[in-house]
Amino acid sequence: MYKDLDPILHSQLRLAIVSILVSVEKADFAYLKKETGATSGNLSVQITRLKEAGYIHVKKKFKGNFPQTTCTITTLGEEKFAAYVEAISGYLKPR
Repeated sequence: MYKDLDPILHSQLRLAIVSILVSVEKADFAYLKKETGATSGNLSVQITRLKEAGYIHVKKKFKGNFPQTTCTITTLGEEKFAAYVEAISGYLKPR
């Protein structure tokens, strides 16, 4: 039987963001933008969705005169990512 896939993580960009954050302690906006190839606007929207869902924590501060956004994955985000990976692996197994 196929498990339902988490609609928050089933978005390609949101999945990419969480995949990156699972493997690093934290990532800033510029790093996530470079790694995902996303536009600033789209990345910002998807980070907000992940934050609202409780999957990531977002810290905003200034470095000199420039805004700096740093993201970290939450415990909930780690749990949801692990569940998503398990669910999607069920789709990949031959029946």
